[in-house]
Amino acid sequence: MHAGYVTRVGAWAGTAVIVAMAAAVTSESKYVTGTVFAQGQGGVFTSWSPAINVQSIPGTDPELNTASNDGCPTLASDGRTLFMASNRPGGLGGQDIWMATRESPDAPWGAPVNLGAPVNSAADDFCPSPTRNGHLFFFVSTRAGGCGGSDIYVTRWRNENLGWEEPVNLGCDINSAGNEASPFLVHQAGGTVLYFSSNRAGGYSSEASGAITGDDDIYVSEWHGGVFEPAQLVAGINTEFNDSRPNLSRDGRELFFDSNRTGTIGGADIYSAFRASALDPWSVPENLGSDVNSPAAETRASLSWDGTTLVFGSMRAGGEGSTDVYMTTRVRVAGQ
Repeated sequence: MHAGYVTRVGAWAGTAVIVAMAAAVTSESKYVTGTVFAQGQGGVFTSWSPAINVQSIPGTDPELNTASNDGCPTLASDGRTLFMASNRPGGLGGQDIWMATRESPDAPWGAPVNLGAPVNSAADDFCPSPTRNGHLFFFVSTRAGGCGGSDIYVTRWRNENLGWEEPVNLGCDINSAGNEASPFLVHQAGGTVLYFSSNRAGGYSSEASGAITGDDDIYVSEWHGGVFEPAQLVAGINTEFNDSRPNLSRDGRELFFDSNRTGTIGGADIYSAFRASALDPWSVPENLGSDVNSPAAETRASLSWDGTTLVFGSMRAGGEGSTDVYMTTRVRVAGQ
């Protein structure tokens, strides 16, 4: 096992929990400093381009989007790997996590392949979230042994021969009796944090007495002493509506999420917020507008590591199935 792989076992809701892999988290934190974010984050960008179906990229395999539910997309840091969730035929259960690759960041996408066990299971497995160094991999699953409905799990890629380690539930200080979604690990000024959404009771809006779920809200958990602390609501972002599936720029200064709050174009729309630094409050979230959103639902937006591409799921008309993977791009303004 990798040196420095720290195992912390607790008992929350009767589940043994390995909370984190400290060496991997520590090694990634070096990306908080230096020039990597200046290359694509924290600058001035053009507006987002009109969204396109990823299937429409010339040369892309015709099975990227299917007649099934294809969504929850996210790009790996190399720009050559696209993870998504799909209930297409050939999986292990309901929703499975699939991976498509391409030869370069500008090349067309190949056919998605199923990640297989132990990442996928006979249950629903979705919301894939790779970390920058490609070793840690967060996702959500409804498999047995969790804290409630869909829980956040983490696994680690070892190598081509050993593959993925057995996924571990993050425990019931992070997970709840409700449903969690879209985990995203951020190394920002001030430390490492995990963003995610949850419909647990006790969120932004009050629930009836005895309720265990409510509307979706966005939460954050800080990493201290080798463990994730109990999750807290993200200030300035949540409403009495569903605010779901967060994703951040790699410097922690831009936040993307979907919401069905008042003012959407259709169902759920993609919103973004900005802050001057990771220690500052978030701006008032803004709808990304009709070039990105549609009269249907847009969900689980994910920003590329260089900050120029946003992939997301959409139920808009003209797609291959009930939900397809779409993308929009922007360009950094020269000299900014």
